[in-house]
Amino acid sequence: MNADPMPGLIAAVQTNCHIADARHAADLTLCTYLLQMREFHRWERGLAFGAALPRDEVGAWIAEREALWADLEEQAFQPLPVTGRAPIDPFDVAAVNALLAPLGLLYGAGLVGAQRPVFFLAERHGQHWREGLEVQIAGRELARGLMAPPAALDSSREPAAIVLRRESLARWGWEKFEAFSLRRSPGSPFQAVVQAYALDDGFDAALPRWLDDFSEAVILHELGEHRAGQRLGPRWAEMRLSLPGRRADLYARALRDHLADLGVTLPTLLDRGAEASIHVWFAGLDGVRELLYPGLKDAYHAWQHGDGGAALRRAARAGQAHFEALAQQALALHRCDGDHAGPAIEALLTAPQGVCGG
Repeated sequence: MNADPMPGLIAAVQTNCHIADARHAADLTLCTYLLQMREFHRWERGLAFGAALPRDEVGAWIAEREALWADLEEQAFQPLPVTGRAPIDPFDVAAVNALLAPLGLLYGAGLVGAQRPVFFLAERHGQHWREGLEVQIAGRELARGLMAPPAALDSSREPAAIVLRRESLARWGWEKFEAFSLRRSPGSPFQAVVQAYALDDGFDAALPRWLDDFSEAVILHELGEHRAGQRLGPRWAEMRLSLPGRRADLYARALRDHLADLGVTLPTLLDRGAEASIHVWFAGLDGVRELLYPGLKDAYHAWQHGDGGAALRRAARAGQAHFEALAQQALALHRCDGDHAGPAIEALLTAPQGVCGG
């Protein structure tokens, strides 16, 4: 669709993205920050995947962006001008989308981690329903920030909605493929992804199939998140706000991710025989999630060697039971001590006993 009729809206959303980045870009490690800035530069300039990025040009752009952030960091988020009405609160997602739907646009605003907002505006790619949840699918993005999570579960509305950002998914895939191309890892899950989708024959040609498969896996994850949220209840969000810092929140997020994937995503992919999607899932198993369940990759290797998924199914059941119990322990601490429980919850989640032995 033509974005020209709404330049004010696009500018306001992009400004809010800049303000959020100004406040939180420093939370990233230097390596992650530079990788995300490279891809953000590609998006902003409308460059193709793999387009050459001259070091001097990117360096100058980063300096300009950081100067802009310094000017915006203390500003309040802007209300959004939509179709000539009075400006709308940027966190009133339902009201904004009710006005944008006839225009073929989709807006998103939410939190990634405690108190970290993320905004985007995109062309609406599609919409359908799964298990009573609306799945909203974003296509080409018109405004976005440095952090662009591919999907989110919006539990602020009833019924909840799953928001899927296909362009962000595609860029995540390109970043993984670019990194793999620079330093190939024979036998790794991503090598299996490259072979399954013939990525070496051309990323752009392979992207549509890869993107459809990965979108489905992401939707399964968000369905798992919804089920986990129903079991854990609203106190889980309150508990996360009590955590003392980023490290503790990373562990809490990883725990809930495991509940979602071990309960829904992996069992469903195994039932469907979705081999390529299973490789993609394991290619993304890293960081704290891998630390909390190192034995999962042993089960993956058993599946690769033809056990029919038996080890993965056992690992999923064992992991779900382990992380469910760990989550309930964290909630119990919060019930007893409220917002003062943060340090004890961090100690619980990061202790050796928090790791699932499978």
